[in-house]
Amino acid sequence: MMNRLTINYILLSFLLLSGTLTAEKLPAQKFQHKSFGPGEELHYVMNYGFIRGGEGLLTVKDSVLNGRAVYHMVGKAKTAGLADKIFKVRDVYESFYDPQTRLPVKSIRNISEGRYRWYNESLFEQGEDSTRVLSQRSGEKWVVPNIYDIVSAFYIAREKHFNDNLREGQIITLQTYFADEEFPLRIRYRGLETINTHFGKLECYKFSPVTEVGRSFKTEDDMHIWITRDDNRVPVRIRFNLKVGSFVCDLEQFRGLKNPFSSFVP
Repeated sequence: MMNRLTINYILLSFLLLSGTLTAEKLPAQKFQHKSFGPGEELHYVMNYGFIRGGEGLLTVKDSVLNGRAVYHMVGKAKTAGLADKIFKVRDVYESFYDPQTRLPVKSIRNISEGRYRWYNESLFEQGEDSTRVLSQRSGEKWVVPNIYDIVSAFYIAREKHFNDNLREGQIITLQTYFADEEFPLRIRYRGLETINTHFGKLECYKFSPVTEVGRSFKTEDDMHIWITRDDNRVPVRIRFNLKVGSFVCDLEQFRGLKNPFSSFVP
């Protein structure tokens, strides 16, 4: 049976997917998002061979937090079918994101995996030289400026960092705040690739997050992610090559995309 580290990699893939983002200073000015917006829904299914093992959902909605207009971003992951009977998972990650500063204001991590439970809320006070994080679990921490929680990092990466300027083989480092600590993620760009999906043939950017070799992964390149090469930059497939076998997460349906779904190729 898969250990919790393996399960977390799979579930976080619905949220991380391809977070190619570097920490940088962003001006607090009005900004129009081009790749995503309120009303977007992305539905994923995870399969082990022909066996359906899990589902994922990413949504964006308009909301208000303490009188401040925000985007409420939610990522959900759960097991299904036989996997649900063996090891039930119901994980929810939330981010309250200021669309003007493009930075998170609050994040929530609500974990239910078998008998394991974890709930935590973190508030972000973004400063010019550092960020103050107030966690229910661990109290006050100071981290790098303009840091993202795991959900908002995924969305801002779509907005700013998936483009044709990437060089094949380039490694980009992402700093996020996850599980009450700074969480560095290194991702290698693999180039363009056309894949077959149930939507048709899609031209995609391919990425390989550097995985930790150990009980779950044999090499550093055992996870691959495909992002549509259109203005939406939507993750359509994630593949894990684990010691226990290969898992594939596919985009099953979507609603409310900001732009036409247009990475089709003949």
